[in-house]
Amino acid sequence: MNPYVRLVRSSQLSDAAEYAYAATIEPGARTVFTAGACPLDAEGNTVAVGDYAGQARQVMANLRTALGEAGAGLSDVVKSTVYVASTRQDDLVAAWEVVREHFGDHDAPSTLLGVAVLGYDDQLVEVEAVAVVH
Repeated sequence: MNPYVRLVRSSQLSDAAEYAYAATIEPGARTVFTAGACPLDAEGNTVAVGDYAGQARQVMANLRTALGEAGAGLSDVVKSTVYVASTRQDDLVAAWEVVREHFGDHDAPSTLLGVAVLGYDDQLVEVEAVAVVH
């Protein structure tokens, strides 16, 4: 548990959401902003073409790597945004389930949204995050 992050829940809002509604950062923390993690392998190829969950797994592996290079981990994330190139809720949920699995008990605030298109050929999923560390 990161002592600089406090996840905020509300007794007045639905508990159906699989994340905290807000997060606060204690003084003295260093903020880490990631670019959107994409479903690319080390050679820059889009992996798991046509597979939302498969791309989400690669995205989360890449996000872990980017955070790690900055001295952070998934448990340091205070906010994430999950972009899914689809208008179908089932596709968004398929990606979301993988993302939630990777975050585990650390249910920081997140936004899940469907978008028309993402930046790489055959890309279906992208996740960006903000983390804090000491």
